[in-house]
Amino acid sequence: MKRVLFCAALCLAATGSAQAATSSHMTGSELRKAVSGKTVYLSASGIVVPISYRSNGTMQGKLQALAAAFAGGNKPSDAGRWWISKHQLCQRWNNWLSKKSYCYKLTKQGDKVTWVRNDGRRGTARIGG
Repeated sequence: MKRVLFCAALCLAATGSAQAATSSHMTGSELRKAVSGKTVYLSASGIVVPISYRSNGTMQGKLQALAAAFAGGNKPSDAGRWWISKHQLCQRWNNWLSKKSYCYKLTKQGDKVTWVRNDGRRGTARIGG
């Protein structure tokens, strides 16, 4: 009997660990709660872009001068709008990225966040205060 209980406890612990390690796409309400009023540090190709998402649907981003030059822009900072659509974080900058709208699917696994943009570009993110 002790052996059966031990095996059952071991199986439950393994299941809990597997569930904790699984990743899940963030839903619309999870995304809104995660980014509204926060700064998200998007990282791609070694460049980190801090983006402040305000609760009123506006956002502000700032690149270091060198990163701005590599991005093909002469503006190290920009502002824009953000919204949630179909469980994706969407945004449009006033100047950056040719003023095009892009949507990001965010996946969270523990404290790690990965993103995939609707054009296939991908990277990681850290959500700060």
